[in-house]
Amino acid sequence: MRYTEDATKSAEYLRQAIPMMSRHTAPLNPMTYAVWYEVVAGINPALAAAVEESNRKGEVLDSSMTASLFRRFIAEIDEESAQRISDGFQRVLAGISQSASVAGDQANRFSESLALWDQGLNEVGMRSGLQAGIDRMRGDTQDMQGAVADLATRLEDSRREIEVLRQEVSRAREDALADGLTGLVNRRGFDMALATCLEQAVAAGKSPCLLITDIDHFKKVNDVYGHLMGDRVIRAVAHVLKQNVKGKDTAARYGGEEFAILLPDTPLRGAQSLAESIRATVENARIKRTDNNETVARITVSFGVAAYTPGESAIEFIERADKALYESKHAGRNRVTTAIDPARYAQAA
Repeated sequence: MRYTEDATKSAEYLRQAIPMMSRHTAPLNPMTYAVWYEVVAGINPALAAAVEESNRKGEVLDSSMTASLFRRFIAEIDEESAQRISDGFQRVLAGISQSASVAGDQANRFSESLALWDQGLNEVGMRSGLQAGIDRMRGDTQDMQGAVADLATRLEDSRREIEVLRQEVSRAREDALADGLTGLVNRRGFDMALATCLEQAVAAGKSPCLLITDIDHFKKVNDVYGHLMGDRVIRAVAHVLKQNVKGKDTAARYGGEEFAILLPDTPLRGAQSLAESIRATVENARIKRTDNNETVARITVSFGVAAYTPGESAIEFIERADKALYESKHAGRNRVTTAIDPARYAQAA
């Protein structure tokens, strides 16, 4: 990971970077922030030297110059780091926006105090000797009010821009983890969900369940009806799976005509019941061709079910469910088989 600082340290870097950013004209977006973050954090000496040289020349970094620095010295930030920067920047920007608002209020109150003081001096006839100093203070205050108002405007514009970027990142992440044909989670998304699930299960002492299923005789469907009809069958089965998961459950297209369902909070008996319910629903469904309304030969699915055993790896967990699926296939298909608990197997041996 490119950025390893903890929350306290990264927040401090954020606060140091904001004033530097505000002296230039580049928009206050995550890319601009990444440049200044790496400068103040001292993790990119080459970038820091380039920025120092630019400052020495009296250059003001606009959007194109900042983008050039980003491409030259930072290039690609991994997705996790980019998300972390965006999240952190959003939080600190909100805080600074509030601080700018408070500073503006204070400047306004100071300006009002000067006006009252000026009025009081006029009333007692003491203004003439202090006029130049009062005028200078008033001018400086007005300049400060203008600067604070300008900063507040820029911060608000940047906040809106960052929120749009955050939404785009979120949508892109969802798209990257979704299967294009079925809308289910794809293999990558399933692997991530499984890793998180097992980590939480170990911490909480839970035993999540895994269902692996595939479509029986799917090659025959493709051979007889064509690949477009095969895709239609896959989508139909995926729809049944989607209708039967809820909450923290994850339904995924594991590959080809194979699917997986991860059940973090469902006991083994419930997982078996769910597998049987899905199996029966698919068996009783009728899928028709779009060209001639012909009903496709009966579609069935086979299941392998496994409950997580403490100490086993994710690969071992999947392998046990997959082995149970193979046993369903070997026993005639269109059935549910539960994996053997390795602990019980060891005791029996």
